[in-house]
Amino acid sequence: MSFAAYKMMHWPTGIDHCASGFIAHSAADFAPRIAPAAVDDLESEWPASKKPIGPIPNLITAAANVLEVYTVRIQEEFSSATDSRAAAEPKRGGVLAGISGASLELVCHYRLHGNVESLGILPSGGGDGGRKRDSIILTFRDAKISVLEFDDSIHGLRTSSMHCFEGPDWLHLKRGRECFPRGPLVKVDPLGRCAAVLVYGLQLIVLKAAEASSGLVGEDSSLNAGPATASRIESSYIVGLRDLDMKHVKDFIFLNGYIEPVVVILHEQELTWAGRVSWKHHTCMISALSINTTLKQHPLIWSAINLPHDAYKLLAVPSPIGGVLVICANTIHYHSQSASCVLALNNFAVPFDGSQEMLRSGFTTELDAANATWLASDVAVFSSKSGELLLLTLVYDGRMVQRLELSKSRASVLASDITTVGNSLFFLGSRLGDSLLVQYNSGVGASSMTSGVNEEDEDIESDAPLTKRLRRSPSDALQDLIGGEELSFYGSAQNNAQSPQKTFTFSVRDSLLNVGPMKDFSYGLRLNADPNAAGVAKQSNYELVCCSGHGKNGALCVLQQSIRPETITQESLPGCKGIWTVYHKNSRGDSIKGADDEDEYHAFLIISLENRTMVLQTASNLEEVTENVDYYVQGSTIAAGNLFGRRRVIQVFAGGARILDGGYMTQEVTFKSSNPESGEAVTVSSVSFADPYVLLRMSNGSIQLIVGDTSTCLISITIPPLFESPDKLVSACTLYHDKGPEPWLRKTSTDAWLSTGIGEAIDGADGVLHDQGDVYCIVCYESGNLEIFDVPNFSSVFIVDKFVSGKSNISDTFFHDTPNDPVKPIKKDPEAAGHDRKDATHNIKVVELSMQRWGQQHSRPFLFGILSDGSILCYHAYAYEVTENVSKAEGVVSSQSSLNLSGASASRLRNLRFFRVVLDSYTREETPAGTSSQRLTVFKNVGGLQGLFLSGSRPTWIMMFRERLRIHPQVCDGPIVAFTVLHNVNCNHGFIYITSEGALKICQLPALSYDNYWPVQKISLKGTPHQVTYFAEKNLYPLIVSVPVLKPLNQVLSSLVDHEVGNQFEHDNLTSEGTYPVEEFEVRIMEPERSTGPWQTRATIPMQTSENALTVRVVSLFNTTTQANETLLAIGTAYVQGEDVAARGRIILYSVERSSDNVKAKVTEVYSKELKGAISALASLQGHLLIASGPKIILHKWTGSELNGVAFYDVPPLYVVSLNIVKNFILLGDIHKSIYFLSWKEQVSQLNLLAKDFGSLDCLATEFLIDGSTLSLVVSDDQKNVQIFYYAPKVSESWKGQKLLSRAEFHVGAHITKFLRLQLLPTSADRTAPGSDKTNRFGLLFGTLDGSIGCIAPLDELTFRRLQSLQKKLVDAVSHVAGLNPRSFRHFNSNGKAHRPGPDSIVDCELLSRYEILPLEEQVEIAHQIGTTRTQIVSNLNDLTLSTSFL
Repeated sequence: MSFAAYKMMHWPTGIDHCASGFIAHSAADFAPRIAPAAVDDLESEWPASKKPIGPIPNLITAAANVLEVYTVRIQEEFSSATDSRAAAEPKRGGVLAGISGASLELVCHYRLHGNVESLGILPSGGGDGGRKRDSIILTFRDAKISVLEFDDSIHGLRTSSMHCFEGPDWLHLKRGRECFPRGPLVKVDPLGRCAAVLVYGLQLIVLKAAEASSGLVGEDSSLNAGPATASRIESSYIVGLRDLDMKHVKDFIFLNGYIEPVVVILHEQELTWAGRVSWKHHTCMISALSINTTLKQHPLIWSAINLPHDAYKLLAVPSPIGGVLVICANTIHYHSQSASCVLALNNFAVPFDGSQEMLRSGFTTELDAANATWLASDVAVFSSKSGELLLLTLVYDGRMVQRLELSKSRASVLASDITTVGNSLFFLGSRLGDSLLVQYNSGVGASSMTSGVNEEDEDIESDAPLTKRLRRSPSDALQDLIGGEELSFYGSAQNNAQSPQKTFTFSVRDSLLNVGPMKDFSYGLRLNADPNAAGVAKQSNYELVCCSGHGKNGALCVLQQSIRPETITQESLPGCKGIWTVYHKNSRGDSIKGADDEDEYHAFLIISLENRTMVLQTASNLEEVTENVDYYVQGSTIAAGNLFGRRRVIQVFAGGARILDGGYMTQEVTFKSSNPESGEAVTVSSVSFADPYVLLRMSNGSIQLIVGDTSTCLISITIPPLFESPDKLVSACTLYHDKGPEPWLRKTSTDAWLSTGIGEAIDGADGVLHDQGDVYCIVCYESGNLEIFDVPNFSSVFIVDKFVSGKSNISDTFFHDTPNDPVKPIKKDPEAAGHDRKDATHNIKVVELSMQRWGQQHSRPFLFGILSDGSILCYHAYAYEVTENVSKAEGVVSSQSSLNLSGASASRLRNLRFFRVVLDSYTREETPAGTSSQRLTVFKNVGGLQGLFLSGSRPTWIMMFRERLRIHPQVCDGPIVAFTVLHNVNCNHGFIYITSEGALKICQLPALSYDNYWPVQKISLKGTPHQVTYFAEKNLYPLIVSVPVLKPLNQVLSSLVDHEVGNQFEHDNLTSEGTYPVEEFEVRIMEPERSTGPWQTRATIPMQTSENALTVRVVSLFNTTTQANETLLAIGTAYVQGEDVAARGRIILYSVERSSDNVKAKVTEVYSKELKGAISALASLQGHLLIASGPKIILHKWTGSELNGVAFYDVPPLYVVSLNIVKNFILLGDIHKSIYFLSWKEQVSQLNLLAKDFGSLDCLATEFLIDGSTLSLVVSDDQKNVQIFYYAPKVSESWKGQKLLSRAEFHVGAHITKFLRLQLLPTSADRTAPGSDKTNRFGLLFGTLDGSIGCIAPLDELTFRRLQSLQKKLVDAVSHVAGLNPRSFRHFNSNGKAHRPGPDSIVDCELLSRYEILPLEEQVEIAHQIGTTRTQIVSNLNDLTLSTSFL
């Protein structure tokens, strides 16, 4: 394996940073909405008693290198805008303060080439009537700063400035230091006048914001289309804090309420450490500097000294109070220029001079590692390390803060960051559990609370919606909600008469799923696995069981990359071409329309075979009624659907169509050719429905439209005049029905103001009902252009040149082209080579189109196009109002004399734009010319989900959640030829599909969480999982779980004494009252009971006191007495008793039997032995047991009753992190001393060291990588790198084989905690070459602490060279978000240690995947520049995806 590819398969989900600001809309827009052209949806009158919600900012989250911007959608209690069905369904969290629900909706999502170190929002300062937007400031290691703003014209983020303080010019800033414990930290002035970034420990970079009136923005505003401008940075300068006599800066923040920006810095005057704390403890101080950005001066205006050494965070108090809170582990201090006060949180808080008494809180808590945000100007909420929410109230008498009061509130998720969103929501971002969006509402003290409000509060947690909700989303945070003891909603602090304590009510409104941090995972069989599966389909038999979370958020996450549906019934039906289900509504049933539309059962199932059609009744069981109905059954059907509000069925076959009322035909029509002279029969090749229209695309590329008359339920065929000319051949077309009371596309037309809120303005003359919305026809020509027409008039409303090339943004070229563009002849191409290249793109055309809007109030339509080479273009619509370009556009129109100007520009969708959406993991399949198959099927409700199903050789579900698409393949049945939804008595919101083998399956979706990169099921453990392994023979999962237990302090202290030595120390002088939390370990043996159900604990093995289980493995040992192999469960432990006690550990072997009733597993201990040193890793090596015990490894043989040592080697200098075995080779990773490569020789029974890495490396995980006959060693380290080594004793650099040589190195950007070796799947390229040695190729699947999963796969040299030269091109060809350079990100990070750079033999698929998003012409051009073809590159990338689709 000389070359490899690094590929992400599941992106990070653990949120490190979150913030809120007006990014995608400004505060003046009030209701959060998509674009300036949208209308206000929250116009209902507010009752006087409720606090108005006010403008709600966007939420910005950063998870490692993934940046996302969300809009918060509020649902009011009885808002007129939502329809009755949505209001009837109880939303998550009940009704609170007039809001019945709030949800997050994605605005944009970016994957950056760098991990976000800190995140700040530069506010616009509220000038310009709240019209200005805020900007996002991101910082990256070592000292990079990017400022991003939202650009409406592209509906995405754009870099407005970049600031870099790295490289030779800025070396003096480091002062000779090479490694720094944390990346740059950004903080922003609350009025947006400047921002500051702390880099290299002691350098403060001040970024001055551009004034609204200054020239910089003035010149720019002509470029920046639209009225919305965002805040920008104008200049920067550096303040050296070392010159101000600061030694160690811990935190800094900007204060509120000063005329000039004031920054407060928390730093240590004298340094101290844990061993000196009893002498030197109050070492911190704060200094307030007034920042004058024009004079670049920073005078000290006030300071406070003698703060505790464990102070770590500052919190600026909002106006009108002002000042700063200093958060320490045991105290909270308030300081301002004039006053100060302190609150002690526990007994460890000591005053500085020991004399004055401190005010103590009513309960003890610790605030180290807490996060905080403000709920009101005098109330802050803290999220502590145990997941409790604490409320801190500043008691303020209008002049000064008198004291601080802390009260307990609800328990919640362990948060990594917390931010307030608007004035009634806050967001808890978490790396360790699911992140939550919480609504809060404040009342006054309980004494003055009216009974009415009280009852309303009681109602919030009514049981019914909660349990209903828990079934739907098994998120760990919600389980906390019903744990009875944690439902204390109100602050329980003492209620003094003079200060009415504010009570806060909380309600969880939404949650973002997180599967990190993955400490370990194992690869096991799914319950509904198919034993006969082979090839790629076999992969979907497996699932990944991950240990994730921590403490009470600890959970098992069961991840599956591909969906395996739950089959209800299965029939064999060879030769099937298509399948449809239709409704039938009697005329008398019309009155009860509306509410049960969603739950109406399907009436008929129509199956099209090669030369006949079957019809089945679907009321309860499927019964064939082909003989008894008037359907056309003599030939195959092209399509079937409902018309006239489900009162009629239309069946379209090759030569005609029938209208049926139930089983009776009411009308039949036949299709005529558009030009009768030709005399050839024209057949239908594809059909699209939008009640009451049906669009037909004929085999000769023309179009016909069936128009239904709603009053008589009859149809007529029209041929739109536009398509009669033969040069306009249509390659694909579809109808789009813009439904709803407010059709979305209508808002983007030029006369949008006419039709926004006024129902009467809709022209009712054409007989369309007012709430029916509009119908549009989207057409793609053979030339690759796309046009949208109004139906039924067929006036053009939107046109795109070269839709097929897949640009990142498309708009109506009627307006947005330059005047000379339409005239330019295309054929002028001087060099012939260029001409051939252009032709390569000409034969790619769009073969299928679909446009769909899934029904929320704010949702916008998606447009899908499948190209003939198998790529899928996906676009998301947005509205963008062009203001100053109008005059130019009019000029363009007049220059195009060919267009009929009478009303052409009047009703065009001028403000409609689309932006390209990146689809993650679908595999392409080419459509051979001449075949027409409809692969896209829209579903509105399959198990409560909505989206598209893509049939074909690699079927894929595309599901829509919060305006983002989630892509989940389904490979378990091979190719699928037809799919449709089915809802009846026995199959509730299920579906039917037919495989290419001819099996008809009726299925339902398993109840997983699909709103994730992979479908996932979370099983809460209420403890921290550490390691999991799979017992394949019994299908059990043994895992190590630790639960914190409070123990009396004297018990804990007595366990820290070494009883063998007998030196009892006198600990009478220690105050041993109180308790201390200790982690208690156990090994749980768990089993999935049925798929997607809860898991059952079959047995529990408790550990002794202060014994930690470190490793659990299923080992296969050769019993020398019985001469047979035994499979046992081996556990390695360590006694953790402090530094005064010599380390010991235990090795325990268990046999696991299934009891007869199959409910419990019988676990019996067969062997246990105590050894010196912690037993940190175990493995079975050719029937022997290899134990890593302290600083040596020992190989044992098993006699059936005891383990006897056979060989040992004193190899790991410190502590073994991981052991891997292949044949008789051993790979061992040490916590500080890198990796060792050993072999075991049975003849002479000895362990030999073959080679080692001489560098020092803090290993996290190791594994062998096998490529054919070459063996490589892979190791990941604590600097988020991966290195690949190889053993080559013949090479001179290896010092006669003692030294492992580097084969590749790469910066992953996440801590990899586990590698899993899996065989690569065969791809089409491998099968063609007979006898290729590619069968024995393995990839490594890895999991990280960010919640991401990826793989490292071997590549052959030819592919590697091609992809590597493509990668070098893409560094410049693609515009990277935030201006980050992918090459510098993937550079090995040695953290300042000496490191000899290794070869660059890994390609980065994160960058390569950007290739397919480039426009087609650019793809062809780049491929030509590196001397290959686009087809070749695309097939290489596709093969890589196929060969690594492991699950």
